Amino acid sequence: MYLGLLTLALAYVLSQFFRAFLAVISLPLENELGIGPEALATASGLWFISFAAMQIPVGWALDTIGPKRTASILLLIGGAGGSLIFATADSALHINIAMMLIGVGCAPVLMASYYIFSREFPPIQFATLAASMIGVGSFGNLLASYPMALAETTIGWRATMLLLAAVGAAVAIGVQFSVKDPERIQSQTKGSLLDVLRIPAVWFIAPVAFVGYVPAAAIRGAWMGPYLSDVHGLTSDQIGTSAFVMGIAMIAGVFLYGPLDRWFGTRKWVVFSGNILTLFCILALFAFGASSHILAVALMCGIGFFGATFPVVIAHGKAFFPAHLTGRGVTLLNMFSIGGVGLAQLVARPLHEAYQGADPLAPYTAVYLLFAALMAAGLACYLFAPDNTN
Repeated sequence: MYLGLLTLALAYVLSQFFRAFLAVISLPLENELGIGPEALATASGLWFISFAAMQIPVGWALDTIGPKRTASILLLIGGAGGSLIFATADSALHINIAMMLIGVGCAPVLMASYYIFSREFPPIQFATLAASMIGVGSFGNLLASYPMALAETTIGWRATMLLLAAVGAAVAIGVQFSVKDPERIQSQTKGSLLDVLRIPAVWFIAPVAFVGYVPAAAIRGAWMGPYLSDVHGLTSDQIGTSAFVMGIAMIAGVFLYGPLDRWFGTRKWVVFSGNILTLFCILALFAFGASSHILAVALMCGIGFFGATFPVVIAHGKAFFPAHLTGRGVTLLNMFSIGGVGLAQLVARPLHEAYQGADPLAPYTAVYLLFAALMAAGLACYLFAPDNTN
């Protein structure tokens, strides 16, 4: 079991890498293919949209055929195949297709490990285990920062993507041979996604799942690089270093949140408090980010650190799911989380374009204000969610 979870952790490192690396190679993509910040946001958004769209079939597959085949097949076809397409791209269309395919490949990885945690470990340990998996996987976020920038300047982004295709294929094969499926649940009640949607608590937890990951993922994955370049004039190497620091903050936040539900005896208020602090950081970035690139990066780190509530959100929702609906339940919340980022990115692109003009700051402040409004709305709905620490 533990070897399989280690292999899934390696796969999740790739997943975290792919959702964040575009910001670091924004300048070479713009210089070579003419892909600007808006097109970059679209490509990033399509990764999240395809990832989210796969959560429904992934949830069915986890409950039906198990995590081993679900994760290995999709990672091989989508992760490795999409990386190959990216490496040979010569237009924004090719980049979009590649990112969508990579999103499909990454879609089952984290949920496969969560399914195993839910089935094989005591419920009280779920949030800590879930956070640990994200924390380990988040080293992919670090690899997508300065190391990616270094690889791009050393061997080029195309050769780097070819290397990633080979790594993705190797990890997918490793998942197939190391992951052990939990024993099938013998239940007379088959259940469906509709049964999950009939659980009242889901409708109050889903909004915070939808908005909670948006600011950190969108800024780190697409907007950080163009913002620091256009507003503060940072170079590609400086952007890579800044992204590396934000990645460290995101990892630290995940590990911090892991045990908090046990320490404080609540999941709801851990999530709510963390996202309120995230909202404050977004508003501060909106108001004061242009004054100093150091302050801007520090506030982005705050967004990444305080916004790392996802494992506690999943633990909160999972407490309401019956065992035979675990796969469908956790993937539904993951769909809301990842889909929220994708939709927000697709809305952010025309918003950024609408504010283009003499002031390079205006398009980005509009985007940050959008993220703040989404966060506030999600938290308002979450106030009505029942708490559950089972």
